[in-house]
Amino acid sequence: MQKNVGGIDKGLRIVAGLGILSLWFVLEGSARWFGLVGLLPLATGLLGHCPAYVLLGVNTCPLKPGR
Repeated sequence: MQKNVGGIDKGLRIVAGLGILSLWFVLEGSARWFGLVGLLPLATGLLGHCPAYVLLGVNTCPLKPGR
């Protein structure tokens, strides 16, 4: 897996993921399941790879491919 998520992008994804994931603890009933959506940006931020970026041809990582 080649990294395609850069530094600022990673930070924003991690913060957004944690914020959305916190809904699990705030909401009640079946609405709290929406908080699990926060796992997606959190995982892509921590791994540094976004499958949607591959499909769109986007790369915010400053490293050149192969390094």
